[in-house]
Amino acid sequence: MGRVIILRPATGGRQLGLLAVVQVCAMSVWFSASAVLPALRAEWGLAGEPAVLLAAAVQLGFACGAVVSAALNLADRVQPPLLMAGSALLAAAATAVLPWCAGLAVPLRFATGFALAGVYPVGMKVVVSWFPRRRGLALGVLLGALTLGSALPSLLVTFEPLRWPAVLRWSAGLAAAGAVVSAVLVRPGPGLAPAPPWQPRYLLRLAADRRRRLVCLGYFGHMWELYALWAWLPAYLAATGGPGGPTAFAVIGPCGAAGCVLGGALSDRCGRAVVAMAAMLVSGGCALLSFPLSGTALLLPLLLVWGVAVIADSGQFSAALAETTDPRYLGTALTAMTTAGFLLSAATIQLLPLVAATVGWRAAVPLLSIGPLVGAAALARLGR
Repeated sequence: MGRVIILRPATGGRQLGLLAVVQVCAMSVWFSASAVLPALRAEWGLAGEPAVLLAAAVQLGFACGAVVSAALNLADRVQPPLLMAGSALLAAAATAVLPWCAGLAVPLRFATGFALAGVYPVGMKVVVSWFPRRRGLALGVLLGALTLGSALPSLLVTFEPLRWPAVLRWSAGLAAAGAVVSAVLVRPGPGLAPAPPWQPRYLLRLAADRRRRLVCLGYFGHMWELYALWAWLPAYLAATGGPGGPTAFAVIGPCGAAGCVLGGALSDRCGRAVVAMAAMLVSGGCALLSFPLSGTALLLPLLLVWGVAVIADSGQFSAALAETTDPRYLGTALTAMTTAGFLLSAATIQLLPLVAATVGWRAAVPLLSIGPLVGAAALARLGR
């Protein structure tokens, strides 16, 4: 018994580190095209609706991939490390060929998102299998890795300002490296439930439970805001004369990672709903304050706080769902929740620049506060 107590946390810690590496590497392809969008506009003549669709295609692809995965219970019936490895390789291939396929840019970005549906939700399931306790902190670390990976293209583009294909190749290479790490080194934990029979009706059972519905509603409010902010932050800064340089990377990457870890650690102590609700109220407040503070010296501190708060609640929804779900179908439940959330985020990503074209970015960005405020109300009902 003594050996089990000593070895499992150490092994769990190593596996969490490996899973974080996989997430950082694989998710680096997510915003790779958005990071080089100015160069694509210049070379490919992208403008207006095609540019918006290119940014939203990854979200739509992810949602469709998650639908397929949830309907087939893939996350619960296929070995998680192999599923993550194959998915990361597909995302890497779709990104690597993009510079030579201008006419297929939107389908390739769709394929990238479709493949990543087999990386992020499955990684959460493996983390839960290693950490029956302190799941909030463990999932926070994983989501922190996701935010760093998502922000990497914003950093890479500062080193390759005139060679946008190199940014895409670097992102694709990182995703391929993540696939190798997953296939060779990642292992599921002792808490992994045996593969269940295929049960497509499980999604109906998931929706019938009031607690799960409120958790999902809170998550949807979170997703209304998160990816629209991440996708259009560079455009917002450019249009409003905001702080330049690597501001977008700092807000999305280091601040987001810190928010994930901080939110996860606090949720293990204070409760999932309390921490997630507090983060959403702060995040919604930042969205509202962006209007009066735009163009002032206070905008940068506001954005840094927003970068922490906007993602600090994310892991709490996954942990809360894991604690109320049949462990045999946990992968399916997590995938289904993220499916609906990413569909909503795709709509917000397309809506925000359309509103900005009419009223300007300064007035458009506060609309993001709607999501976190609605999500906080759902979590308040969950607490009661």
